[in-house]
Amino acid sequence: MPSPSPAPPPPTHATDTLDLIRNHLLPLILLTTLSIKYFQGRWQLLRTKLTQLQSSLSSLYSSQNPLLQEHLLPNLLSTLQTIQSLSDQCLLPSLPCGKLLMQSNLDMASSSLSLHLHDLHLLLKSGVLLNPNSSAIVLSYPGPSSSKDDLGFFIRDLFTRLQIGSLEFKKKALDSLIQLLHDDDKNSVLVAKQGDVGYLIHLLDVNNQSSIREQAVAAVSVLASASESSRKIVFEEGGLGPLLRLLEIGSMPVKEKAAVAIEAITADPENAWAVSAYGGVPTLIDACRSGSPVMQMHASGAMRNVSVVEDVRVTMAEEGAIPVLVDLLISSGAVMQGNAAHCLWILASSGEEFRVCIVQEGGLQRLLQLVQEPPNPDTIEYALRAIYALLSSAPTAKALSSSTGFVSQLGELIKQGNVGLQQISASLICNLSLSDDRKRAISGCMATLVKMLELAKPVGMQDVAARALVSLLSVRSNRKDFVKEEKNVMRLVQMLDPKNEGVCKKYPISVVSALTAGGSGSCRKRLVAAGACQHLQVLADMDVAGAKKVLQRLAGSRLKNIFNRTWRE
Repeated sequence: MPSPSPAPPPPTHATDTLDLIRNHLLPLILLTTLSIKYFQGRWQLLRTKLTQLQSSLSSLYSSQNPLLQEHLLPNLLSTLQTIQSLSDQCLLPSLPCGKLLMQSNLDMASSSLSLHLHDLHLLLKSGVLLNPNSSAIVLSYPGPSSSKDDLGFFIRDLFTRLQIGSLEFKKKALDSLIQLLHDDDKNSVLVAKQGDVGYLIHLLDVNNQSSIREQAVAAVSVLASASESSRKIVFEEGGLGPLLRLLEIGSMPVKEKAAVAIEAITADPENAWAVSAYGGVPTLIDACRSGSPVMQMHASGAMRNVSVVEDVRVTMAEEGAIPVLVDLLISSGAVMQGNAAHCLWILASSGEEFRVCIVQEGGLQRLLQLVQEPPNPDTIEYALRAIYALLSSAPTAKALSSSTGFVSQLGELIKQGNVGLQQISASLICNLSLSDDRKRAISGCMATLVKMLELAKPVGMQDVAARALVSLLSVRSNRKDFVKEEKNVMRLVQMLDPKNEGVCKKYPISVVSALTAGGSGSCRKRLVAAGACQHLQVLADMDVAGAKKVLQRLAGSRLKNIFNRTWRE
């Protein structure tokens, strides 16, 4: 019977430990296992793993890396000593601990050996053991002049320490990773390519240590927000589901960072559908309803993003999103107000059932209130677009048409707002049934509407400017006020010029037609004096719609005046 293997001398430092394992302990165990008769299947599996370990260890030229010194080699030595003890017991005539216990011990030893092989494979694959600086506890942080290769090595080292190091190693690695991501947005692309984002997302699991989870969600949040490519990798590695889970049950700092990441991920329409697949719509609604201001801001942004998906909109309505969004319209945060108004605009544009619910929940009144306040222009524009979507309801259209304050605000926004506000305000004026008094009250915006007629972009600007002008010029006093401003007439006539290709001719023709309606001789005289007839004649010869009819009005008036003057003479 073979005698138990002699105990090797204890190691004094890491180099001795590697030498002991590689040159003494492993060969001895492999030789001993050849004589074992018990549990041959289990021992065969162990021999295979031990052979793999022997091959991997032969690739090591240094044992100075702290991950080897403080983590892998001591644990590996302990496991191999256990395996050596088990092999010695299996050489005895009878098992001192019994068959069932020995089977369990062998299975545990095999699992531990698999873990060590995995960690060693990660170390070798990362290349950190081949770098002369890899003996540092934490590598020197790369400076601004560091090369891409140096950054890549630093990132691989961080993720290696993150996966196989102690808790302290993991914390230091995450601190360095977060700093690297914050220092330069461009680093996010390199981290996404060189690092193991899937493992980083694994650390978001609620079963992980809370401090590690908080650092991991901070890193994922930056990765998701920094660039399109890094955001795509976070999503493809399955990050959205764990982030939604953390938004539901995490601590407040974790929830806030999770909300930031979710908003960033859902900004891509191809990712937005997945929120519903993960059952995350109620979670977002709850975050908007009762979260911190930071949570509400980013959760409402995510709601805005996912509302572009039809199925998600249905779920949002079923889960009670609309009253929550209406409440956000009067929140203290301008970003939240803008997100809520944008989302309500999308919903109101999607179907009558959404519009009815928004009005029933007091959304119209809140939107009107928001327009009267001075938040940023984007917020006002989203609110106006939501109001425009609600116009299909006859009671809503009637209420808005009779609101002097709202109509006056539209006139001011046309005069002073940005291009987006001007366009949607003009669209509303076109579609409201305004009384003559209200049209007279906002006549001061007509000069701006003429200027808007000259804008080829955004698409539809010339159309709404022309229709708004035609609506206001239905009032006789507005027509007179319009032609009193020489610049208005000159701009309009210049737009009729066939050489002016920047303006579709049907729009200035419609405005001239409105000016010449109702028998206003002063309007005709000013248009004729400015040269409108010459341009209209060319346009009529080109068969441009409406040109001939307007020309007849102007020319007919001129001929009539000539005849009257001749008769008097």
